Amino acid sequence: MTSTAKFETQTKALIDDLKSVCANYGLGNDGNEFKIITQVFLYKFLNDKYVYELKQLEPALAKAEDFDAALKKYSDDELELLSMQINENTARIAPQNFLSRLFEQQNQPKFADIFDQTLMDVAKANSDIFSVLTQGGEKIVLFENISKYVSDNRDAFCKALVNKLVGFSFEHIFTQKFDFFATIFEYLIKDYNSNSGGKYAEYFTPHAVAKIMAACLVTDENVNNVTCYDPGAGSGTLLMNLAHAIGEDKCTIYSQDISQKSSALLRLNLILNNLVHSIQNIIQGNTILTPYHKQENGQLEQFDYIVSNPPFKLDFSDYSADLDSKANKERFFAGIPKVPAKKKESMAIYLLFIQHIMHSLRDKTGKAAIVVPTGFITAQSGIDKKIREKLVDSKMLAGVVSMPSNIFATTGTNVSILFLDKANKGDLILIDASNLGTKVKEGKNQKTVLSDTEEQQIIDIFNVKEAKDELSVVVSYADIKAKNYSLSAGQYFEVKIDYVDITAQEFDAKLRNFESNLEDLFSESKRLERDVQKNFLTLKFEN
Repeated sequence: MTSTAKFETQTKALIDDLKSVCANYGLGNDGNEFKIITQVFLYKFLNDKYVYELKQLEPALAKAEDFDAALKKYSDDELELLSMQINENTARIAPQNFLSRLFEQQNQPKFADIFDQTLMDVAKANSDIFSVLTQGGEKIVLFENISKYVSDNRDAFCKALVNKLVGFSFEHIFTQKFDFFATIFEYLIKDYNSNSGGKYAEYFTPHAVAKIMAACLVTDENVNNVTCYDPGAGSGTLLMNLAHAIGEDKCTIYSQDISQKSSALLRLNLILNNLVHSIQNIIQGNTILTPYHKQENGQLEQFDYIVSNPPFKLDFSDYSADLDSKANKERFFAGIPKVPAKKKESMAIYLLFIQHIMHSLRDKTGKAAIVVPTGFITAQSGIDKKIREKLVDSKMLAGVVSMPSNIFATTGTNVSILFLDKANKGDLILIDASNLGTKVKEGKNQKTVLSDTEEQQIIDIFNVKEAKDELSVVVSYADIKAKNYSLSAGQYFEVKIDYVDITAQEFDAKLRNFESNLEDLFSESKRLERDVQKNFLTLKFEN
């Protein structure tokens, strides 16, 4: 087993251990379990990262057999001097709040209070950089009182958590990159990021979809100092893949999501993926009703890159009337979906997200990738059609990739990826990938999984605009207008007839064979006709 695989196994084992502790204290499948697991995991990660940075600065600490004992020999001033040299993206943790100090105090009376206070002190010390903002400006700090979720035996519960944490160290994996932490993050939240979470549930975007979106958006290796935005970020899968394709140090992340849980998970994702500098741009709030990111003149901020897997069906009837305002006329140029009399949860809110993204894209250079229901690309009327007309007539559409069915295991809706590019003035690429992938079972659901080769095939065809039989077609804006603005690749595929070259002698021989067969068929037909007439004359009525 490689060292990376070993660390991955150990990290997943730690997550399982923490979940086991929760289950043993009555929190298994409890709605608050994810808060405990993610916060304890994050505290451990930040603790080890700070210790790791101290060791990088001070060789004596790195060589010490007992790090904590060695650290106690340093004065407060010496520690302050060391801390000033640590990268600002590393959380500051006072020595008294180290995990090792918690471990020493585990048998103290009211240990749960000591545990909670430790986490709260870390949160307070790092609130300026690590807090998520709400729309109203309230700071949501890193940690809260965890032990309150346990009714009895709070001290024993916190002691059990600490004992699971001390037997593991993150220090060996801080050199790992995106792929490692993406896998760990997905494993960490797999039980909490599903469509069972109620009205504002998050759907985990498959990495195949996220990878294709990022790779088709970022084609320039020299991209630098750019802004990346997701108006409904969820836990951040799309943003993490985009940032990785650009370079985590070359971009700044912006997001907004109405879900408090999503904002907390996105913050965790940013910390794991070395994007702490963007945490201040995570906003918990309603993007459609009150978008937060704005310019000084009050206009919506414009971004270099936008990615989105918006909710397809969501009841926004509570505030739909508020959207029909003069201020929103330009943003929602194609209109606001009507509120159905029944099944309000089936409202097509994604149409508002598409329009919001178009309005938030940087002039002349902005690029975007949006997951949409495949029905959107062919709808012949309504808001869907108006949006497509705008995309084509303004020449900001770069292409469409129609994905296989069940690419999302949690929904049966067929999806396509809409690519926007304000710099695109040439032809467009339409890809029908619906026949790619392998069907697999995921729990009770069926899912289509693309192989690495198939993912790369889609990316390569899109980026070079290659026409490939029954898979992709290159079309002009005029072609799309002629097809009533349809963005379905299948409607542009040529119907091909296979021709076989034969000689004149072969043609004459085939013709004589056909003629002979026809004579035989005609003769047989006449024989059958005589037999029918003969049998008909024998028919008699009998009493």
